Amino acid sequence: MIFTNKGGYKMTTKAQEIVEMVDMLPESEQSLVFELIKRVVIAWDVDFSKTTPDERKEIGEGDDDIKNGRTVGYNDIDW
Repeated sequence: MIFTNKGGYKMTTKAQEIVEMVDMLPESEQSLVFELIKRVVIAWDVDFSKTTPDERKEIGEGDDDIKNGRTVGYNDIDW
């Protein structure tokens, strides 16, 4: 079974294992695990500003697009 996160990226094997283990728990215990993981993430990245390697790559590609004029003008968008 292959899982993807909200952005559609494949999760690591470890993340998949965590999801599978949490899924075995009763819902009340899943809430406890969720709060624990959330606290660990917040302690690691207080304002959620750290990026994953894939996110850094996408940001770099976006910066390159801007530098090289590969953008869409506001007036070119069909709102």
